[in-house]
Amino acid sequence: MKQKFSKHWKASRQPRKQRKYRANAPLHIKRKFLSANLSKALKQKYGRKSFPLKKEDKVKIMKGEFRKKTGKINSVDLKKSRVSIEGLQRTKKDGTKINVWFNASNLQIQELNLEDKKRKMAIERNRKETKVSLTSQPSLKSENKSKEKTTENKKTDTEIKLKGKNKNDTPEKK
Repeated sequence: MKQKFSKHWKASRQPRKQRKYRANAPLHIKRKFLSANLSKALKQKYGRKSFPLKKEDKVKIMKGEFRKKTGKINSVDLKKSRVSIEGLQRTKKDGTKINVWFNASNLQIQELNLEDKKRKMAIERNRKETKVSLTSQPSLKSENKSKEKTTENKKTDTEIKLKGKNKNDTPEKK
């Protein structure tokens, strides 16, 4: 990965390359890194596992010091890939309060902010795709029949191989 950023980069086991990819990614790709899991009710409703975070989404903290607390997203920092939540602040020694920043992977979305038209369109598009995929799935009976056929073919192939070996193994005596 010699370039600063490449869309075509697939994956690497090396943490330095993973960090480089995330750090040098353009903002339109970093936005996808700020995705959080949906709650069980929202997963069933929208047919998705996760969704990018946006201001005014109601989230629940799943890990860390503020675990099990909920609140609305106050601000989203794309450049640093972090999120702050209303009402969750730390007090410094001099008495001033500062926001606590969270990684999106430690949050779960409880309510979505649907004021944005593009976000509504993305949800509707996903609903249509899930309905189409559910109706286009083949029935289980046809899958079972195809599995039976493949096992029958395997048996016949192995039987043929065994028959050929048996003839050649024992030499004929005069």
